[in-house]
Amino acid sequence: MTDPELTADRSRGAGPWPLIHAERTALAADLADLTDEQWATSSLCTEFTVREVLAHLTAGASLNSLRWLAGVLRCRFDFDKQVAMRLAEQLGATPAETLERFRRAALNTIKPPLPAVAILGETIVHGEDIRRPLGISREYPIEVVTLVAEYYRGSDLVVVAKGRIDGLTLAADDGPFTTGSGPLVSGTTLALVMAMTGRSTYCDDLEGDGVELLRGRSGMA
Repeated sequence: MTDPELTADRSRGAGPWPLIHAERTALAADLADLTDEQWATSSLCTEFTVREVLAHLTAGASLNSLRWLAGVLRCRFDFDKQVAMRLAEQLGATPAETLERFRRAALNTIKPPLPAVAILGETIVHGEDIRRPLGISREYPIEVVTLVAEYYRGSDLVVVAKGRIDGLTLAADDGPFTTGSGPLVSGTTLALVMAMTGRSTYCDDLEGDGVELLRGRSGMA
């Protein structure tokens, strides 16, 4: 039986939700034919495999604020413990089950107590955490990655981004995004998003006097 809470408001399509749904659907399609070895590949979240990152995304798509808070209390405000607990709930017995759980959650419009644009950012960033090690590329609509970049430049919620780019100028060479002042970091909007959220490997795709400073900040919590 379908949980009505998990599918409520699917048809509303307000704000970033259509973009979130499109990115989840695209990710599921990209992962449809992975081998067991590929599922076990280390993601850019080095403590997690590709399969585990996908389960984490499913968990995020399956939690409303009440369930999130209940988990926080259960884990005694240990947020890493809550992440691990929710990931385990969604992992399933096999990679095929992990993918099916994600597919079933892809059109959900419930979320933890975060703005919807943060969910879009998480979907894209964790999608790249999965795709990059597998050699899978996606051509994101420029307006979508620009929206995410604009969000992260002003936020340290969940992941440090605003603090990581302090004192730097970021300028996209494929779209309108630009922010900050100081040594220049330039490249694609996607590479800037990934670097500002701590994925140092994307600094290899960037240019400018500020790149090495940004790379050095990749370990910031």
